[in-house]
Amino acid sequence: MSASHDVAPEDRGRAVVYSFLAKALYAAPKQEDVETAAYFAGDDSELGRSFKSFVSAFENADQSAFGHEYHDLFIGVGRGELLPFASYYLTGFLNEKPLAELRADLDELGFERAMGVSEPEDHIAALCDVMSHLVEGTGAGEFTLYEQERFFAAHMKPWAGKFFADLQSAKKADLYRSIGRIGEVFMTIEEEGFSMIARA
Repeated sequence: MSASHDVAPEDRGRAVVYSFLAKALYAAPKQEDVETAAYFAGDDSELGRSFKSFVSAFENADQSAFGHEYHDLFIGVGRGELLPFASYYLTGFLNEKPLAELRADLDELGFERAMGVSEPEDHIAALCDVMSHLVEGTGAGEFTLYEQERFFAAHMKPWAGKFFADLQSAKKADLYRSIGRIGEVFMTIEEEGFSMIARA
């Protein structure tokens, strides 16, 4: 996305949180993700405290184990403990109607599937990545706040909060409990913010 300087500070922060979640849910967190989290950890809000917990958990854990934790949670032998896909959460099956509806909306917004990506587009990491681009692109005039709201309402609001709650209680989760908390708190903030648009 271009002209990031046109993005308001609060929206730039939203985009960074979405990007953080996308990266952490696509692969095991790395040191650069902790540096991003540390920026938010100084805030005494609920979201800030959630990021502070993540930073603390990362710094006090065996970082070589993060890849194993990610594998156990999302890949596993056959399948991981959690299936982070909208279709599964909304229908109980993969590659169902929610995925088809998402693909239609992505096409309308001008998003194309990345080369070399095998996961269906309704993976939670992919949806967070799209939201990050929608927020950044709104500041550059490429998207509108209403397009953000419609995408969130259609493809994240119905299930993302439940997924992040499940991530916090997953048996294999350690570091990812704090990521689940960040996600749950942030989804609540976003839902409340978008509800103001709907009432306007």
